Amino acid sequence: MPASSGNGAVMRSTLRQQIADALRDEVLAGRLQPGQEFTVKEIAEQYGVSATPVREALVDLSAQGLLDADQHRGFRVHEYSAADLRGMIEARSLVVDGMFHAVTEGRRTYPLPNDPRVAAVLAGVRRRGEEARRAAGAGDLTVLIGYDLRFWRELSALFDNPYLADFLHRLRVQTWVCTVQHLRGVTDLRGHLWGRHTDLVDALVRRDSATAHAILDEYNAHSLALIERIAVD
Repeated sequence: MPASSGNGAVMRSTLRQQIADALRDEVLAGRLQPGQEFTVKEIAEQYGVSATPVREALVDLSAQGLLDADQHRGFRVHEYSAADLRGMIEARSLVVDGMFHAVTEGRRTYPLPNDPRVAAVLAGVRRRGEEARRAAGAGDLTVLIGYDLRFWRELSALFDNPYLADFLHRLRVQTWVCTVQHLRGVTDLRGHLWGRHTDLVDALVRRDSATAHAILDEYNAHSLALIERIAVD
């Protein structure tokens, strides 16, 4: 019946997303290494599912730049260089700078503390920032990535542009994948990870564009210097 067919399509789409999310997390955790190869059949057997949603999930991750597809050998985790990170950070900066510029010029109502909805969301964003700061101080890369992605996802959603928020999220995931490939080999990351998320929120609430941009510039410079130093070593 049509209803059954529709439900099947929804379930397959959900499974496709679940597999893509699981594999993305494996890459972010460093359990899938740069250059590591695998086939649709191997992933389907690992998760105990059919090949169709796995193939669709792998194609999605390839479109996001996380995997490379090889017609004859399956898929492999994309390998990123320090030069790739520089390009990603430049692209990320252009997007975020535009968003913050819209705020400080008043072309977006956010962030207005007297708006209960915005205030509630900002409180949640700030909590993510606090957790990200603690994880950075402890050198816990996995926890930091999780909170950092949630922080930026929720912050960008306040601009009421889902296309922009989705683009920035994908770009940040790609940037973290690139970063992880270099940082997973460092035994102790305490004192090396950036965690000024709450300072950024405070600057935006004050509409202090100079401080917000200075914090972002520091963040970008810190990220590049860290990865380039590791790449040389």
